[in-house]
Order: sequence, then structure tokens, then C-alpha cells
Amino acid sequence: MGDEGLPHGSWTFLTSHARVLLALARDPEVRLREVAETCVLTERTVQAIVADLEQGGYLTRVREGRRNHYRITPGAKFRHPAEAGRDIAGLLALFADDPHVSHRKRHRP
Repeated sequence: MGDEGLPHGSWTFLTSHARVLLALARDPEVRLREVAETCVLTERTVQAIVADLEQGGYLTRVREGRRNHYRITPGAKFRHPAEAGRDIAGLLALFADDPHVSHRKRHRP
């Protein structure tokens, strides 16, 4: 699972898992198709990442009608030993205000 939409040899500071988690934190009702577009990933990759995040205890998916609603787990900790003991709240707070997302409430059918 990589950065499918980036030129070969490119790298980024945030992982795809972090980008997907941030997208779901910004808009808990977002469609995974939109997350894929925002994160420059395939929809299948985003689905696999969401499954990883659920299994790891970082989020829960709740069905509301025909839509999914994603809830981030408060106090979830980073997985890597270099960040051991730190929770993801700081990362989420740092990127909570995305300059690329309109602050108007989006209308959804």
C-alpha cells in the first residue's frame, strides 16, 4: 500500500494510514471513494487501510442507514516503538484544519 498517484521514487512524511485516518477524522461521514481521491490512493487500498485501522483499534465503523460513520478512538497510541506511549490526538489536532478542504458544510444525499 503506497502512494499510487505519486511519481516513482517519491516519498512523503505521512503514511497512507495516517492520511486516511486524518481524512476520516475531518469528516466522519465521508465516502471512501472521496478519501481515495483526497489521499491519491485507490479505493481498494483505502478499504484495506480502514480495515487495518479498525483491527488496530484506531477507529470504529458504525452503519447509519445506508452510510458508514467513522469514530476515531480517543487515546489510541502510535504503533512504532519510536513514538511509543504517545497518542494520536496530537497528530489529529495538528492536521485538523485542512487548507485543501472547503469549510462549508457539504450537502450529501
